[in-house]
Amino acid sequence: MAAAEKRRAAPAAGGEAGRAAPSTNGVPENEAEFLLQAGVNDMVREAILKVLEARPEQPVDFLAGYFEKLMQGSPEAAAPTAAEDNGDPQRQHQLRLDQALWYLRLAHQSHSRMAFNNNVSLAYESLSIGGRRKKPGVNGKLYSEVLRMMCQDRGASEETVLPFLRKIMCRDHEAVPFEVFRYGALTCLVLLEFLTKADALYDTLDDGSGAADKRVCMAVLSTLEEALRASDVSVPIRYLEAGSKLGPDCLALAMDKALTERKVSMAMKKDEFLKRASAIFAAKVKSIG
Repeated sequence: MAAAEKRRAAPAAGGEAGRAAPSTNGVPENEAEFLLQAGVNDMVREAILKVLEARPEQPVDFLAGYFEKLMQGSPEAAAPTAAEDNGDPQRQHQLRLDQALWYLRLAHQSHSRMAFNNNVSLAYESLSIGGRRKKPGVNGKLYSEVLRMMCQDRGASEETVLPFLRKIMCRDHEAVPFEVFRYGALTCLVLLEFLTKADALYDTLDDGSGAADKRVCMAVLSTLEEALRASDVSVPIRYLEAGSKLGPDCLALAMDKALTERKVSMAMKKDEFLKRASAIFAAKVKSIG
């Protein structure tokens, strides 16, 4: 990342002196002059640097999203840089977190190992840049903060993910090695994907009133728990593989069985359903420390 920053700061090939002089009437005389005046060269160079830093699985899609955000004037079009901190320690701290989160947004568990590791490594490096009196490295406080930001970024409430976070967080003063950081980031990303699927599943159970039959919800959650228990989920990514084994027939049988029970049932709200799903996930996560 440091090398990329140096390249970004470097002037265009040939320097200012090598730039074509604008015509006297303000109209570009040739293609090269037009590109220079329009700032296209710098724009494309910056986009290429972002691709090299992020190493996305789909570079064309990444560039399309990058330029779309650039057109919208979004601050997310490019990762924040430490150069923007203006000497303010609090601002510098927030920029480090924002930059790490930017790289983690690019990381996805379905990407190749190299692409995923590269983005997580850049996030780790963003956090580990030391201040004037601080040694480089990531401590438990920064690690925990960025995990919370990942969850907030995807709309997951802290109450929902709290059981999970408790298992993978480190003490504020502890040094967090890269492998621990990688495991925490990967497991957090898988949980968020798991909750997205659970959210969609709940929507199919909702009768349109904003709530679902509690008997049916509990039956579905129990079936999901059984699928995770019967699978080898020592590797976080396999949580999703286990969940995918819940075919329509399996769920339909569990739901029918629940409805045939002659018991008075209350409604279950989505928040409670997601908290229970998160707790099922957290119970299988390997604790750090």
